[in-house]
Amino acid sequence: MIEDQASSLRRMNQSRLIKVIAVTGGKGGVGKTNVTLNTAISLAQQGKRVMVLDADLGLANVDVLLGLRVEKNLSHVLSGECTLDEVLVEGPYGIKIAPASSGSQSMTELTPTQHAGLIRAFSELQSQIDVLIVDTAAGISDMVLSFSKASQDILMVVCDEPTSLTDAYALIKILNKEHGVFRFKIVANMVRSAREGEELFTKLTKVTDRFLDVALELVAVIPFDENVRKAVRKQKAIVDAFPTSPAAMAIRKLAKKAMEWPIPTQPGGHLEFFLEQLVSGKKAMGDNR
Repeated sequence: MIEDQASSLRRMNQSRLIKVIAVTGGKGGVGKTNVTLNTAISLAQQGKRVMVLDADLGLANVDVLLGLRVEKNLSHVLSGECTLDEVLVEGPYGIKIAPASSGSQSMTELTPTQHAGLIRAFSELQSQIDVLIVDTAAGISDMVLSFSKASQDILMVVCDEPTSLTDAYALIKILNKEHGVFRFKIVANMVRSAREGEELFTKLTKVTDRFLDVALELVAVIPFDENVRKAVRKQKAIVDAFPTSPAAMAIRKLAKKAMEWPIPTQPGGHLEFFLEQLVSGKKAMGDNR
């Protein structure tokens, strides 16, 4: 059955070269959803067709941060009430958002059949996109691991808190030891200086170099910026509300860098690769392997 699904997905998506980025962080409160949305909008400002998947399936907040009205979400797709295209909402600069449900325990505990249904929904997606950014839930649940290991690039967001580093290490360890992932891109968020961001990265690499077979790369240092909070209150992205603020400039720099990351052409450069990884759990051969 899995092989049939994979073959079907491959046929449907052969021409769809899409960059797939998972944004995760191990724990909540590190700012990963803000990083996700602002990176997505920055990419859209560069002319890319971007879709954000809110993969925090039980505690959705992507649409809330942007003040978007959502009538249907992924739970309605899983129940067969509508297609994925029908639940997509449009955000700033034309980004597409696939909203999750909020306060739904059942969405955090999908059965294998429901999981496969979500994958099928993506395989039938009609909207054309260049970049898919997956905003994962916090923690190390099966869904976080599934979405992370299936993506071509994993952005691990950390901040200067002991629990942030501990939880990021735990997630990196599981993805490395149990799922064969060895490349991670690190975002030091809400730091007081570039030096603090580099020191944070050094703290993490000291532990991973000692115990794990992984390669970490510091791809962004985003400064603490009061304008982030102001933008959240306005229900706007900081790159839109305060485009010249320090945090906005750092995120735009990250987005430009992200577009230079290669998209593997075989087999990891197609949307069906992302889908197949979620279905089969096979080891990936993309940029994060």
